[in-house]
Amino acid sequence: MDAPAFHFRAELLTSGVGDMQIQLVPVPPQVVEGLGAKPNLRVLATINGHALRRGLLPKADGSRYLLLGKLICRRHGFRVGDELAITLTADPNPDQVDLPDELAEGLEAWPEAQAGFARLTPGRQRGIAYRIDSAKRPETRLQRALQELEQLARGGQRPEFAG
Repeated sequence: MDAPAFHFRAELLTSGVGDMQIQLVPVPPQVVEGLGAKPNLRVLATINGHALRRGLLPKADGSRYLLLGKLICRRHGFRVGDELAITLTADPNPDQVDLPDELAEGLEAWPEAQAGFARLTPGRQRGIAYRIDSAKRPETRLQRALQELEQLARGGQRPEFAG
């Protein structure tokens, strides 16, 4: 049985202080309830036709939002103030991490790094994938992937501290 899909429209907002601005979309309470309202709720989102895997993050007032961030907004042409067409379903594989090609190839070729990556939480894995994927230049993506792979192969130690 397919998970129910929830459709709504919402404005892309910004929040934060000074240079620490984030781009987010508020999620209606009835949608959060329909998705299960778990503390760490992961969803499959389609926003203006673009498929994304995201988490619903809590605000201090108890409401939830989708964090999009500058990278996603830039890639898909979303601008603060835009009204977005959104469809959300509960993620059937909430621990899945979408890997950039550079990281996937490196993990396949380097068993020690792959073992180190497998020991990490899905959140930490997503953080590594984001660090690589957020680079604009292919050279930077590759450099970041190699740095992360080397650290993973060393059991999490930074190269300068490894013995």
